[in-house]
Amino acid sequence: MAQTNNISKRKFDVVIVGAGGSGMRASLQLAKAGLNVAVLSKVFPTRSHTVAAQGGIGASLGNMSEDNWHYHFYDTIKGSDWLGDQDAIEFMCREAPKVVYELEHFGMPFDRNADGTIYQRPFGGHTANYGEKPVQRACAAADRTGHALLHTLYQQNVRARTNFFVEWMALDLIRDADGDVVGVTALELETGDIHVLEAKIVLLATGGAGRIFQASTNAFINTGDGLGMAARAGIPLQDMEFWQFHPTGVAGAGVLLTEGCRGEGAILRNANGERFMERYAPTLKDLAPRDFVSRCMDQEIKEGRGCGPNKDYVVLDMTHLGAETILKRLPSVFEIGHNFANVDITKEPIPVVPTIHYQMGGIPTNIHGQVSVPKGDDHRSPIPGLYAVGECSCVSVHGANRLGTNSLLDLVVFGRAAGNHIVESLKNEPKAHKPLPADAADKTLARLARLESSTSGEYAQTVANDLRACMQSHAGVFRTQALMDEGVTRIAEIRERVKNVTLKDKSKVWNTARMEALEVDNLIEAAQATMVSAAARKECRGAHTVNDYERGADDAEFPLGRNDKEWLKHTLWDSASNGLSYKPVNLKPLTVDSVPPKVRTF
Repeated sequence: MAQTNNISKRKFDVVIVGAGGSGMRASLQLAKAGLNVAVLSKVFPTRSHTVAAQGGIGASLGNMSEDNWHYHFYDTIKGSDWLGDQDAIEFMCREAPKVVYELEHFGMPFDRNADGTIYQRPFGGHTANYGEKPVQRACAAADRTGHALLHTLYQQNVRARTNFFVEWMALDLIRDADGDVVGVTALELETGDIHVLEAKIVLLATGGAGRIFQASTNAFINTGDGLGMAARAGIPLQDMEFWQFHPTGVAGAGVLLTEGCRGEGAILRNANGERFMERYAPTLKDLAPRDFVSRCMDQEIKEGRGCGPNKDYVVLDMTHLGAETILKRLPSVFEIGHNFANVDITKEPIPVVPTIHYQMGGIPTNIHGQVSVPKGDDHRSPIPGLYAVGECSCVSVHGANRLGTNSLLDLVVFGRAAGNHIVESLKNEPKAHKPLPADAADKTLARLARLESSTSGEYAQTVANDLRACMQSHAGVFRTQALMDEGVTRIAEIRERVKNVTLKDKSKVWNTARMEALEVDNLIEAAQATMVSAAARKECRGAHTVNDYERGADDAEFPLGRNDKEWLKHTLWDSASNGLSYKPVNLKPLTVDSVPPKVRTF
């Protein structure tokens, strides 16, 4: 047995892993309640990936057009292709105006209308009167909404005296004999030291795992750390087959161009200059949901109407908006055009292709953020001591496809909800720290010892790059059963290679090679969960489009290959067995009538 007793130990009421929008929204509730909370982050909090969100945060304020939360609720269910849980969706949409006004009171610098109210722009899939027309629901701070939100929350946390552990990497969850989570192990990157952080509650807020793909809008830090920690601790991952490809990544660079461009009036055009989305979505046109627009773009390219010498992209045209509007509403996009495409978007269109952007799946939770797993007939049995919020979690408000602006909303609504639930639970049932098991750090120390003792093997980034190439080719915008089945085999082979990753640099101080090797342990969990779950789902739904199951839109029983009779259910992937189980989608909202499944048209 390893010498856990020689490792530094610290105690907190709550340990939060991740300092993005969801982590800092939760930590703010906890710190203001007087709890001793520690927030761990691989990067400085304001460098978390929330900072990259551009277009807006969705809320039915009705400042710019008629709107209410019922419309938002309907749009989110329809956007999810009916895989979203309707109780969670209702909770999020009802809370949306409250949390946006709260951000405004925190000092978030939203753009303003002439009357001083928050400026709202249209966004894909957001409609009034249940799909009849686009609605202005995205509360925006130019095209830097995530940046404004993250800095606002950081300032509020500084004011509340939250403890930040900056440039620390959480490695593993600590569970006791009862299965309760009692802390985490962590690596202090500056020193290379390992620490045990004891906690009454651990909250995972580590963001997504978009770096399992080759072409991604995600930051390099998005390696699925929370997913890896959960999977290694025996917690299943939910709905990992559903990955959103954002329609407008800069061709050849992958850098995101916000959907706010199309919200402001930008148009997608093919090589003939045609506004092709009018053919596919006569009502919403360029503002159809992301999965739908991405498939339409891909179809234009495959049918020979792509742009450029290789006909491998389409273009996003903003020239008609005028330089004044672009520089006021889309200043970051203007800079991205110059820096990544050598294009002046005020004068010429910019090349775009669908690029991996967001994971709809993750660690299963309830609306309070409690990590919840099936136990007997209870499909949502909470694991004591463990919460998860943000993109690493799956409360299933996004289902098979996320609507734009619902990501920032998800962070704030469920970060706040988890914070409130933790405060109330510790207030109503005060508890001491549970004793740490004697082998609390053994799994972590064994992982590190394997790297330290390695004398041969592969470089971590070689394995990671092969993993990304495999995911890109076998789990892309359009999938086939044969490709996915082959991907399952290839990812299993790559998992064996992960076990033989070597570390040539054994130094301790700021050893980024060690961090990258540890990140590969997380990447493989997310990748295998995705590949196995995708190969098993034999239908088309949302972002999971499989050519083998494509049917015509007039097929009422299985619209576009969606099979509600057999596949209206959530996938649960278990790492230890590499096996799958399922649980039903919750079609019952909290207070209103259910929205029954139907064909998605736009």
